[in-house]
Order: sequence, then C-alpha cells, then structure tokens
Amino acid sequence: MTNQPNLSGRSAFTIPTSDVMTQLPTQFFATLVQNVNREIASGHDVINLGQGNPDTPTPPHIVKTLQESAENPLYHKYSPFSGHAFLKEAVAKRYKEDYNVDLDPETEVAILFGGKTGLVQLPQVLLNPGDVCLVPDPGYPDYWSGVALAKARMSFMPLLESNAFLPDYEAISTEDREKAKLMFLNYPNNPTSATAPLSFYEDTVEFAIQNKIVVASDFAYGAIGFDGHRPVSFLQAPGAKEVGIEFYTLSKTYNMAGWRVGFALGNADIISKINLLQDHIYVSLFGGIQAAAAAALTASQECVTSLVARYESRRDAFYDALSSIGWKAPKPGGSFFSWLPVPAGFTSASFADVLLREAKVAVAPGIGFGSHGEGYVRAGLLSDENRLREAAERIGKLNLFK
Repeated sequence: MTNQPNLSGRSAFTIPTSDVMTQLPTQFFATLVQNVNREIASGHDVINLGQGNPDTPTPPHIVKTLQESAENPLYHKYSPFSGHAFLKEAVAKRYKEDYNVDLDPETEVAILFGGKTGLVQLPQVLLNPGDVCLVPDPGYPDYWSGVALAKARMSFMPLLESNAFLPDYEAISTEDREKAKLMFLNYPNNPTSATAPLSFYEDTVEFAIQNKIVVASDFAYGAIGFDGHRPVSFLQAPGAKEVGIEFYTLSKTYNMAGWRVGFALGNADIISKINLLQDHIYVSLFGGIQAAAAAALTASQECVTSLVARYESRRDAFYDALSSIGWKAPKPGGSFFSWLPVPAGFTSASFADVLLREAKVAVAPGIGFGSHGEGYVRAGLLSDENRLREAAERIGKLNLFK
C-alpha cells in the first residue's frame, strides 16, 4: 500500500483568480433563470417570457442533413481551422440573395461558434487595456463581457424612445470620439425591438471614417422584420466593409440556437484577425453541423418566411391582449421581443418581481440591459398565441394599469 503524505495541520493554499475574472460583469440572465426555476420547482405554472430562446424546433430538412452528414467519415476528422469553404460560400450566397451584398467567402467570412463568441472575441483582437468601446444602452450584456476581457473601457450610447432607439452620434463627447476604437450596434434591436433605416447606417459609416472607429453590427435578428419590411443590413451601406463587420447567426433565423453556428462578415483585415485568434482556441465546428448549416442557408427559405409570419401573428395577438388590460406600447418592428413601459410606482426590477411572484409571468427587467433600460421590461414572443394572451390576462388581474 502506497504511503500517503500526512497533511494534518497544514492549510490548503488559496486558488488564485486573475484580475480579468474579477472584472467580468454579472451574468444577468443566469439570475433570471434561477428565479424562474425556483417558482417552477415550487409547483407554479410560469409563463416564461424573459429569455430569448426560440421555442419551436429546427426545420426537419436541416436536422436530416445533420443525421446523414454524421455518417460521413470525412467529418469525423478535424475540420479545416477556418471552416469548410462550402459553408462560407453558402452564407455569402445568402447575403447576396437577401441583401445584394457581395462577400468574398475566403477573405470576408469567418465561421464562429455562435454569434456570441464573435461578439466577445472582437474586443480582444482590436482593443488594448484602456481603449474605449462605444456600447448601446440598453444593449445585449455580452458586449460588456468582451470589453472586460480586453481590459478596455466602455462609453455608453443612450438609446432613447425620442430618437427611435437609435444612438445620437452628436451627443458623444469629443474625448470618447477620439479615444474610441470600436462601436457595437444591434438592429433589429435587443432589447428594444427597434429597427434601423439605411440612412442611419450611411451616417454611421461617415461617423466611423471621421473618427477612425471600427463598427460591429450585431445582426442576430436580421431575418425577423414585420409589416412587410425586411431589416436592413449594415453591409448594405456604401463603404461599410471599409470600416467594420457584421455578425450573423443561424440561431434565430432557423431555430438553431443550440447548434452554435454564427459568422463574422465584412472587412477582410478584421476577419483575418478573428480567424487568427480562433486558430489558437478552436478547430472549427463539427463538419456535419457545417453541412447542415449550409443546407439551411441554401435550401428553400420558406421555413424562414413561415417563422417570421408566426412571430408577427404572436405579436399582434399579444399586443391586442395587452391593449385590453390598458398596457399601451408601440408594436415591435423586428426581432421577437417586446419592449414595454413599466407602470408608475415601479422600477423595472420591482415590476418584474411582482409579475413573477403574483402573476407567474417572467419578463426581463430593463435595468439588466443598462441604465437607460430602466422604466421598461422585455418580453419575448416565444410562446404560442394562447399562452401570450393568458400572460396578458394574468397581468391584467393585478389591476396595475389605470
């Protein structure tokens, strides 16, 4: 029997933590999930409108392609580090058909492990400690994570209803304009559901050139536009590829959130930097998933048309029900979110707590998306029409809207 060292009387050493880890922002959605799960564990029927997880399955033809591709021995080996050419060609083809944007598949497309990965990686390849990144407020919290990992500094751009939830570039201080090296934009917007016109992106390109700021357009909800309007891609603006890139993902367009397939598209120099960083971290996606992703992009897009129609129908049903209880708000122009004003006497967090505790309806408090999210809650259109109507009815019984 091997003699074991006698550790009696000795204290275990403290495991060190890097400074970067201690500076990461709190994972807002993790807390939200915990609160909802606690109510469910207590036996309550919770209508969860607080998260952005698509509620319908991936279209069958995409699943079938994965099933067939999983048997291909070619995909049992390492994929090319920057991904298979056929997938890059597929997303370039989709952008040409949908937005009339030309992309070189080899130099202007990077394959990502989901859009979130690219959003967090980009500050690490462009920013040094102390550099400034312009970030929308309210905005997707993972922008903050990438900036924190780069040890850079954020300057928040308020998104106000009075300006259609678009940033006002004239309101950005001269100091931040001079120091900023990167800017995040997101339309259709999470959480406000606002959309952006081409003229805004044209102004953005001019602002970026004047101030030498890289633009990162988060186009995660790019397929989801309502009332006959297709959302505009940043890359449609003349000169966009000279100043930035766009992030696209299959998560929302094809209900493939769990598949983790995304892309960075645009400026070749930035794309090469992203690919270089990924060469040190990953060996691309499983080839079978890449084949299925290519099938999603190149096959009939009827599944996308049907999905958008479903969200629009849900939107109309939900807003009709909200109006009947006195909760008034403009209908979303895109995304699958609703951005709803909080009634008088509540903060966004206290109102969300009341809805969960008393109506068993979960929504995301606006403060979780930034200080200018205060006064609103975000609700997802990610339940069927009957459940959305039921959520409004439960909330109406609280008599909070006069």
